[in-house]
Amino acid sequence: MNKAESKGCEVLVAGHNFGIGSSREHAPWALLDYGIRAVISTGIADIFGSNSLKNGLVPIVIDKETHAWLVSNPGTDVDIDVMKATLTVANGKTVEFPIDPFSRYCLIEGIDQLGFLQEHEDRIRRFEETRSWTP
Repeated sequence: MNKAESKGCEVLVAGHNFGIGSSREHAPWALLDYGIRAVISTGIADIFGSNSLKNGLVPIVIDKETHAWLVSNPGTDVDIDVMKATLTVANGKTVEFPIDPFSRYCLIEGIDQLGFLQEHEDRIRRFEETRSWTP
């Protein structure tokens, strides 16, 4: 990331099990603050991946062959299609990556979990009005 050819890049190609030990939101925040919008690896630590999705950073897990090609071709253009959950690399190869439907929706809509709930505020209020409870 400190090399001149990395300046302005928005995608980080990282080693296996990226984010291990990063149990707080600060890890994805730091990458986002640096300008990174997606992390590509052969494995991403669960907590880091979850925190990334909640903060708008796209964690992409791909096969070893595609990863090796990206590592050996630094600075190459990639196309990330969150809607289709695909990554297309400059050599024309397209691979799918896993992403749960809720996270995909939030990323596409540019919202987080709270934003999702706020979109449904009227429905939540109507539901609560039909319930009675005694404190």
